[in-house]
Order: sequence, then structure tokens, then C-alpha cells
Amino acid sequence: MDHLPRFTAAAVQAAPVYLDPAATVDKAVALIAEAAAHGAGLVVFPEAFVPGYPYWNWTMNPVQGSPWFERLQRSSVDIPGPHVDALREAARRHGIVLVIGVNERAPHSLGVLYNTLLTIGPDGALLGVHRKLVPTWAEKLTWTGGDGSSLVVHPTPVGPLGALACGENTNTLARFTLLAQGELVHASCYIALPVAPADYDMADAIAVRTAAHSFEGKVFSVVACSTISPEIVDALAGDDGELREAFTRPRSALSGVFGPDGRPVTEPLVDDEGIVYAEIDLARCIQPRQMHDITGHYNRFDVFRLEVDNRPRTPVTFTAPPTAPATPTPTSEEDA
Repeated sequence: MDHLPRFTAAAVQAAPVYLDPAATVDKAVALIAEAAAHGAGLVVFPEAFVPGYPYWNWTMNPVQGSPWFERLQRSSVDIPGPHVDALREAARRHGIVLVIGVNERAPHSLGVLYNTLLTIGPDGALLGVHRKLVPTWAEKLTWTGGDGSSLVVHPTPVGPLGALACGENTNTLARFTLLAQGELVHASCYIALPVAPADYDMADAIAVRTAAHSFEGKVFSVVACSTISPEIVDALAGDDGELREAFTRPRSALSGVFGPDGRPVTEPLVDDEGIVYAEIDLARCIQPRQMHDITGHYNRFDVFRLEVDNRPRTPVTFTAPPTAPATPTPTSEEDA
């Protein structure tokens, strides 16, 4: 590659307008405009940003959480659909590459929701629809896992771009699959998790995972995490003082940009809403790979082999296209 892009990346740390997809998309569009006005060529939003994360899976039993699942299902997005169209138009209008997390409704089942990352090009083209491979822990009560067909690195004006959602960034094989396709820019999309176990520091966990991928792959990582708004606390904690305190726990979110040496390019943002900007020069990925290039000379492909099944998985496979029942032809005056 003769020319390696230099550009400004923007990592958005914000809360959705909870369970309101139209208002959340409006907020996203405004934040895209703000980031573009600051010169951003790549804008990354949190996981499940539209219309929010199912925190009730962590704080309620499945029976209590079931009505909330229905609320989320009713407020999730269709692909294609008007909410995705609005995001595509915003990316086109401002000429930016966009990665944003949504809750996606399945076209074939009312019980299936996907935790999906959209990658959108500066011309508004929908480049990628990545469904989180394995919902993490309590998330299995809400989301269905995706398949390997969306583990794709997309050529974009900001360079070869891949994306993973939250806990997928601990999955070594998923990360290697992207690196082995020439990924140089990695979008990591997270949610604030104040209701994690008491000894779990989400900000540290995000930083460790992001630094690991950047250092191991010698790539830039743009990590975007959601925040907890008072609206979310009111909706899910109500008058429960202990739960309200849990939802306001510090160090539950971190967003920023990490370089190929594993270090933050600029100071990360912890907990507060805002946008982190950083200058990315992909030429910085060259020299570190002379030492460690795990998708090239610093590997033993005669010893190790990774095989990825990237076939799309569907609930049914037809040997011929399904057709509507034929209308019977009248055989007599009585039939007619």
C-alpha cells in the first residue's frame, strides 16, 4: 500500500434516549454532525446504542425482565429500515465512516434480537452488518448469536476497518480473523456496565482489551462506550436506593483511541458524556510489525491453522425457492 491514510477519529461516549429509537437516532445524527465539524473522518458509537442496552438482564429475574424484552423488541430496528436509512444519510451528508451499535429485529422471528454493529461508508453505503457472535453472560436472555459471515474487514477511506462488540474483543480467534484480513483500524464498541460484579472495573477492562488488540495486531483501535443517564437509572432502578447506587457506580465506561504500541493516543474519557478525538497515522503500523507481525513472519502457519466457517446461517434451507400455492383451475361449471 503506497499511501496509508491519516485522519481524525472520533470515539463517542454517550447514553441513548432509552428505548426510543427515533430520538436516539436523532441524537446520533447530531453527534455525527458535531464530530464531522471537528474534522472526524471516522466516528464510532457504542454497542447497542439504538435504542439501548438490556440492563434488566443483570438486575431482574427472567420473569420480571420479560416485559422489558418486549419493550426492547418493539423499539429495535429493522435492516433495512427508516432508522438505518437516517444513519446512512447522516454519514453521506457529512462524508464520514460510521460504526454504530443497534438492536436488530430478525425478519423471521419475533423472539430473535441481534446485537448488531453497522459499518457505513462516507457515501452512505451499508458496508457491514456484524451480529455479535456470543452474547455475554446475562445477555443470552435477550440476544441471539450471529454467524461468521460478518467477520469482515471493510476497505474504507480511513483504511481497512474491522469491528467487534464488547466481550468479542476478548475472543482471540475473532480478533485474529480480522487481523488476518489486513485490519489496520479496529472499532471496539462497548456499554457501560455499573451492574457488573463488585470486583470488576469496566474502565480497566476496556483499556486492557483495547491495548491488547492494538499491541498484538499493531493496529489503531477506536473504542466507544455508552454512559448511564439519569433516565436509565429512573427507568430501571425506580425507588430502589441500593440499585440506584449500583447504577451510578464510577469507572463503568471508557472511550478513546489506542495506537499500535498499545498506549492511548490521547487521554481516554471515563464515565462522562463526550467525544474523544485523536489523529491517526496508519504509517505508524509499519515499523512495529518488523518486530511482531502475528499475521505474517511472526507466526508459524505450518504449525497453526485457523479455519473460519463464514457461511450465513438461516433457520431453514430450501432445495428450491418456496412458491405460493397455485390457484386451483376450475374443472366444471359447478367448480367455477
